[in-house]
Amino acid sequence: MKSILRSSIALVAAAVLGAGLFAASAPMVAAGNGNGNGNGKPATADQIYLDEVKDYGVCRGTAAACYHDWGNGWEEGEEKRILIWSRTGGPRHAHLGTPLAPGLNPPLNADNVAQANLKAWAEERGIAVDYTEDLAAFSRLNKYQAVVFLSPTRDSLDDSAQTALMQYVRGGGGFVGIHNAFGTEYHWEWYEGLLGGTNFYDHAPNRPGTVEVVNKKDVSTEFMPETWAFTDEWYNLHPYPSYVNVLLEVDKKTSLNGRANGHPGHGENHPVSWCQYYDGGRAWVTTLGHAVEDWTEAETENDDLFQNHVMEGLESAMGIKPFCSV
Repeated sequence: MKSILRSSIALVAAAVLGAGLFAASAPMVAAGNGNGNGNGKPATADQIYLDEVKDYGVCRGTAAACYHDWGNGWEEGEEKRILIWSRTGGPRHAHLGTPLAPGLNPPLNADNVAQANLKAWAEERGIAVDYTEDLAAFSRLNKYQAVVFLSPTRDSLDDSAQTALMQYVRGGGGFVGIHNAFGTEYHWEWYEGLLGGTNFYDHAPNRPGTVEVVNKKDVSTEFMPETWAFTDEWYNLHPYPSYVNVLLEVDKKTSLNGRANGHPGHGENHPVSWCQYYDGGRAWVTTLGHAVEDWTEAETENDDLFQNHVMEGLESAMGIKPFCSV
């Protein structure tokens, strides 16, 4: 069953600052309330908070009116440049390898395969790449058209870096979250909204599944067959993503067979990739990319689709290609 959010075109007005809530009578214009109704009727703030969907005090959704063209997106003639962030404050995925040395662009170790290969994929497309696990890099974000969170964990940022990321996104910057980008900054609500209003909850063991293409209009999916096989951890998330353009989901059979720690997963609708405008910026995210082999030259089933999905999503978040088509 394709996602109930596949046509969730939402323009969400910014919340009143300070209290962070709308008045009960103030409508939020949306195709649905993000929690399964999908009836096209406006939802009041009271209704949204009753069904656990937050507004995060920002403009968010799939309408470009939520974007701020304030200089952080790519423009013709500019150098294309991204920053890859992979600092971990807790468990570390094998595809990241050993922690990086301080500074910008330290020598990569042989086991830093995700950083090395994402860098190589980007450079093949003419995109310059910086990579780091040094918090000092967040003082210079405005030279990048996208910041890529590549499987960071737990408290990856300090207060200054959080502020810098918010200012960068609000200026029209691109954000790309890959795999365990959903397992970091748990206590920062603004970041939860950047991910689509959700966080990592749990997952079953790495296992084969069938990816279903929900939206073939987007540049990150238009080249894909309707379904394709892939192996991953198939993250269960909570709450369910809201006001986003779902691009891919894993099929019902894989999802329902993937219960972990007593959590039932997302049932028939289990999104794995989506995009949205958020607080002035562009956010493209995917839970895919667990296996080390996804990030190496080793051939695994449909790893080319995964690679192109990530790179097309990255270029769209940068502003090089159309973003979040519905």
